Amino acid sequence: MNEMPEFAEKAIKFLEEKKAENIVILDLREVANIADYFVVATAANAPHLKALGDGMQRLCKNEHYHESRHAGSGESGWVIADYDGVMIHVFSFEMRNLYDLEKLWKDAKRVEL
Repeated sequence: MNEMPEFAEKAIKFLEEKKAENIVILDLREVANIADYFVVATAANAPHLKALGDGMQRLCKNEHYHESRHAGSGESGWVIADYDGVMIHVFSFEMRNLYDLEKLWKDAKRVEL
């Protein structure tokens, strides 16, 4: 993961430590201009999703990523953190299947953890 931005590496480590499931990293640099990377993960349930979203906000605050943007909640089924070309998407199982970002961005390279 040495070419990935520091924010992506720290967010992935956080998600792994907090037991997010099925973490996938998509390198969008050659296929899109909306972001360089998507990190997609699944939360076990609504409280877990809320905790992951709150934790991502704390991570950004603690690491001084002041320009980061956050949206979503445990109840919405999707939370997102966006900073400097990296979008971290954490979904409920149902919302991940509905939006299916991996299929939508199937031309993006997958980055191995």
